[in-house]
Amino acid sequence: MAARTSRSSAKDRPSYRCTECGWTTAKWIGRCPECQAWGTVEEFGAPAVRTTAPGRVTSAALPIGQVDGRQAAARGTGVDELDRVLGGGLVPGAVVLLAGEPGVGKSTLLLDVAAKAATEEHRTLYITGEESASQVRMRADRIGALSEHLYLAAETDLSAVLGHLDTVKPSLLVLDSVQTVASPEIDGAPGGMAQVREVAGALIRASKERGMSTLLVGHVTKDGAIAGPRLLEHLVDVVLHFEGDRHARLRLVRGVKNRYGATDEVGCFELHDEGITGLADPSGLFLTRRDEPVPGTCLTVTLEGRRPLVAEVQALTVDSQIPSPRRTTSGLETSRVSMMLAVLEQRGRISALGKRDIYSATVGGVRLSEPAADLAVALALASAAADTPLPKNLVAIGEVGLAGEVRRVTGVQRRLAEAARLGFTHALVPADPGKVPPGMRVTEVADIGEALRVLPRGRSAAKASDGTPDGAPGGAAAGRVRRDAPRQEAGRR
Repeated sequence: MAARTSRSSAKDRPSYRCTECGWTTAKWIGRCPECQAWGTVEEFGAPAVRTTAPGRVTSAALPIGQVDGRQAAARGTGVDELDRVLGGGLVPGAVVLLAGEPGVGKSTLLLDVAAKAATEEHRTLYITGEESASQVRMRADRIGALSEHLYLAAETDLSAVLGHLDTVKPSLLVLDSVQTVASPEIDGAPGGMAQVREVAGALIRASKERGMSTLLVGHVTKDGAIAGPRLLEHLVDVVLHFEGDRHARLRLVRGVKNRYGATDEVGCFELHDEGITGLADPSGLFLTRRDEPVPGTCLTVTLEGRRPLVAEVQALTVDSQIPSPRRTTSGLETSRVSMMLAVLEQRGRISALGKRDIYSATVGGVRLSEPAADLAVALALASAAADTPLPKNLVAIGEVGLAGEVRRVTGVQRRLAEAARLGFTHALVPADPGKVPPGMRVTEVADIGEALRVLPRGRSAAKASDGTPDGAPGGAAAGRVRRDAPRQEAGRR
């Protein structure tokens, strides 16, 4: 019997046969070893090519104007900042993937969303695959995320998750996380390519059939990319990244993919001991309130998505005790800070920066990576080198090129409107800023030399005794660029 079975299975496998003598082999060769004929070995026994026959359609095709779009109306989650990123709320049948580093607050945020979105008409099911149900309940007590219409279960089996859907019939499913759930019918460990594909496909089909919104938590690699196959990001409808420094309170939810809205929106949250709360006006986290201005500080307005945020750049320069001065940055790109130092030395004629230790940072844990912060970084460095504070209520916006020119940036009007709303009265901007908000005095600067003229005069004697060169900003003579130095030297003679 065993021999017959192996013989039949071998017959079913594709093989090669000589058309002259009938000799068979498992692979193709050019010459038959039986009859010594050339080019007579051909494939036979290959499986027949199958085509899919037309079948029954689930619903008739309609003109797009006759399709009812009210069924896809978004429903708010109860968290305004998340609704902002989603484009108004969760669409029935939508699958959202939220990814972020460990400890950034993904589970805390989604547990809060699950509790606020749960109502008598719309139940919420929270499935955890990483914790026990009692651990999630402990966190819910701490952050106040309790609701009688929020159902909780701890499962790692896909079939059990689908069984809970039949029992609870939720309008919102939260799965934490998709890499911990596996199907027993698929080979491979949880989180592998085959398992993630099967789990995501089954949940997407269930969401579309039931009109149920689904929130999936995704792990990330050490590089910050979503773990698992790239197929997961293609299958889901919305991809969100949860960002933030674990040592800071600010958290940002940034849209990467959104089939139902824009991807340039950012939600701001504050993580604290009692949970996580949305920040409608997060600019206060990035500013230091002072009665008097301090040298080495400058304010700018950055755009996170379409949201303008006022941020503070700080710089400090001290005499170096080592041959190679230190260059330390926090919240700023080191390469752009180095470029601003080179521009200030070559175009702004400030030669004292090359031999000093320089420290630059942002306030509140915000990261400034867009070129619009270049002018603020340059002014903060120049102010620190001259030990002269910039004027109060001043913001600087603009990209600085290697030739020293100040280039235009996007969204200048929105940035100025945000600065005016917070009480700032003076702004340095590139040429042609557009409509200026009432009460805001705007100074257009074409290059870094014109921008350095905002530094107050009158402390030149002190700076000269400190070794600051005449071309550095800071006093009556030191505030000018170096092209005025020959005229000053002639006056002394």
